[in-house]
Amino acid sequence: MSEPVESTEQLIRYFASGAKPREQWRIGTEYEKVAVSAANGAALPFSGPNGVEEILRRLADRHGYEPDDEEGRIIALAGERAPITIEPGGQIELSGEQCETIHCAHREFARHIEQLVEIGHEIGAAILGLGMQPVSRIDEIELLPKARYRIMYPYMARKGRLGQRMMKQTAGVQANLDYSSEGDAMRKLRVSTALAPLIYAAFANSPLSDGRLNGYASYRGHIWTDTDPDRCGAPAFIFRDDACFADYAEYALDVPMYFLIRDHRYINLTGPPGITFRQYMERGWGRERATLEDWSNHLTTIFIEVRLKKYVEVRMADSQPPEYMLALPALMKGILYDDDCMTGAWDLVKRWSYAERMELTNLAHQRGLEARAGRIAFRDLAMEMFDIGAAGLKRQGALNERREDESIYLLGLMDLVRSGHSPASLAIERWKGRWNYDVGRLIEGCAYDASSIDAASNI
Repeated sequence: MSEPVESTEQLIRYFASGAKPREQWRIGTEYEKVAVSAANGAALPFSGPNGVEEILRRLADRHGYEPDDEEGRIIALAGERAPITIEPGGQIELSGEQCETIHCAHREFARHIEQLVEIGHEIGAAILGLGMQPVSRIDEIELLPKARYRIMYPYMARKGRLGQRMMKQTAGVQANLDYSSEGDAMRKLRVSTALAPLIYAAFANSPLSDGRLNGYASYRGHIWTDTDPDRCGAPAFIFRDDACFADYAEYALDVPMYFLIRDHRYINLTGPPGITFRQYMERGWGRERATLEDWSNHLTTIFIEVRLKKYVEVRMADSQPPEYMLALPALMKGILYDDDCMTGAWDLVKRWSYAERMELTNLAHQRGLEARAGRIAFRDLAMEMFDIGAAGLKRQGALNERREDESIYLLGLMDLVRSGHSPASLAIERWKGRWNYDVGRLIEGCAYDASSIDAASNI
């Protein structure tokens, strides 16, 4: 990774080196979760005896994690297979291991939330099954004391109106999938990006923020539209039939850089005037010259709907209640790891123009499953998408100890969508109804607890 970069061909080979034979394909899931005070729903501070850092400390003491320090603060934990990291506003993320099946991912997630719930009860914290911090405003949320975020946070304010909200308030779930070749990678990128409106609609779960309804089913999704136009959205080249690694490399080369990392030290490159990776590769930065490690780090600062590294990252879904948290990786495994299902999913959405895709994505953020594509309701399209994913999982035939295939992780969300609801519309209905606009009832209704663990464990 310290190899100097002197040509775009090296950057293209970086993506090509991620290709794996089908028998080595795995599925990885990243689970971000909102942490709050159980007493009033305010964002849990990072610092202090009842903060996120204390949760990390107790996890390390009891469960064998190795603390990762920065400037004397515990900012992450290294696990045997899966690290725990903290997002800028104290959101707790498990970066799951590379699993052969969703059954494996399910076991690690159930174990993770059991540990979090136990420690949360001890310090008066709750973990919420929402895609957004529902109460605290961004100026009330402590920024994680991490050099990377101290660079990004002020830069966000210069690039869009909502980027700082993205950093401090939002939480998502991400599925990471392998590819066998350049053609396979670009096809997976194209199909999963094309499904963005339906994924946003079905997984919408961020209708509350700043203590009230915000007018969106997925406000988190809307936030990404006004975060940073240089590195967000869905680039048009992805939808070309002949799109290739070179296209992605050319796109990434012109994204402005946030930083370099040298000897564990972050060097701020945000300027003004700033520098793109292309400019950095051509002329360097002081004495520093571009390396493959710099390229790898730069790719993590691109926030498009579906991101390419040495695998494909599907990033649209809001964080979910525990019983639905495995639905995204299950759905994408069912679709993207079965050629017929990938074709079926593409047929579902291939007729939309690029402009229509952008419009429908915005409609999904606003209206969720109530949106329509022409005469067709998103609810119906989402059900077809889930049916395709479930068929793929059944054909893949990975069984748990009860002889159940991986489609079981889709059933709960499919039933909800079939009833006309997304997690967001259900939360809105309860907020106006039995929760009666009361934050205490919201926290009680959305907090992970023993029943959440049972629900996740007994899928």
